[in-house]
Amino acid sequence: MPSQPSSQPSSGNDSDPDENQDLEQTLAEVEQSFIQLKERFAQIQQDQHRQVELKNRIDEVIPEIRQTKSQQLKDELKQLKIQLETIEFNLESRLVSWGSFKEPFWQAVRFGGLGIVIGWVLKSCSGG
Repeated sequence: MPSQPSSQPSSGNDSDPDENQDLEQTLAEVEQSFIQLKERFAQIQQDQHRQVELKNRIDEVIPEIRQTKSQQLKDELKQLKIQLETIEFNLESRLVSWGSFKEPFWQAVRFGGLGIVIGWVLKSCSGG
């Protein structure tokens, strides 16, 4: 009878040290990304809460300005609007970043360029 090779799965104890190191490095990168994501999420929640507070205060100040014509309230309103614009900008910039577009952008450039080259080759081969 011919002997058949054993089909026992590897126990994982004799795995390559480089693979373990790569896995550990990847895991560390994932953990770091997760921590950054949690921090960004907490900051977004704080900014959203502060945004609501500022809008409520603006809604309170506007009628007071109409009644009293106070310069101090006008200055406060100006500062509140500046703070609100800053928070809204921070919220928008955190939600949309270059990093989220970087890979799809370069893939589009790569494959779009490849399509143009293939088109030129096909056109020249067809005699057009």
